Amino acid sequence: MTRKHTRGWNADHDRFHGGRRQFIGTVAASGAAIGLSGLATADTNEGFPPAGITEWGRSVSLGHGEATPFTTVTPSGRPKYHGLLMERAVLEGLPSADALANSGEDEYTDKYGPTGKSTIIHHKRSLEFFVPFPETDATPVTFLGLNWNPEGHPPDGVWTVPHFDVHFHMLPTKTVDAITGPVAPNYDLPARYIPEGYARNPVVDERVITDMGEHLVDPTVPEMNGGTFTNTLIWGAADPDADGTAALSFVEPMLTRAYLREHSGTDRRTIAQPEMYARAGRYPTAYAVRDLPEQDAIAVTIEAFDRFEGEACR
Repeated sequence: MTRKHTRGWNADHDRFHGGRRQFIGTVAASGAAIGLSGLATADTNEGFPPAGITEWGRSVSLGHGEATPFTTVTPSGRPKYHGLLMERAVLEGLPSADALANSGEDEYTDKYGPTGKSTIIHHKRSLEFFVPFPETDATPVTFLGLNWNPEGHPPDGVWTVPHFDVHFHMLPTKTVDAITGPVAPNYDLPARYIPEGYARNPVVDERVITDMGEHLVDPTVPEMNGGTFTNTLIWGAADPDADGTAALSFVEPMLTRAYLREHSGTDRRTIAQPEMYARAGRYPTAYAVRDLPEQDAIAVTIEAFDRFEGEACR
């Protein structure tokens, strides 16, 4: 995708900007103040995630370390976090695109396994993992889709630097596993389901991506406007019922390796919301990247869950 296509994102942004979210009940956000562009804080994050109410998923091996999903829910059932704890050693010793391409049949063959799968996604070589989150009825989040992209992925000149895609999926693994692309969608995505300020890819034939779904982007982010890519949030959509209408299906922080290597404190940002969700539930309204120096690790979380009214309830 060229910079010409990037300008197309901005055109779609003008068309979709301005929805109002509707919700019932609010879970108060805690921790650092939230800003649209993020706000780094000096907190130490000692004891994060909170012991006693956090359940851990299966660890996977990445670089020289491990990455582990977790779910935090209070005893009363209030969701606090879905997250990924990444040892800082993960950021070193990561496989190159050539290493992934030449790994053969004995390495990087299973995205459900501990070392992931080498695959082509977004036209680029990626190391992919599918890892379940500890189960909870408190949110619709189901599993982690983690991708290490050694050469980034399109749009060219925007996201073509080494980075991680951290997908918080809201559909079953088998449903997402069946998604293939890049292809044009065969469904409608109502404007009321598109988060405020976000836009669809103007390259229609590239909208649906393998093992993920359609990606929605905020075209005002720095890298879309000549700036540097460090930390960007993507919303995703899919039509799991094949009924011709898609709905939001994942939320995805994209984080460069350079950003994570230098990160300290807490960078906590808002998650844009749609005018309406297709289904009622508790959805995240913020995400955060926390430095955990006592653990020599970084936590990437979605949090500040609000309960939203679904369209079916109206």
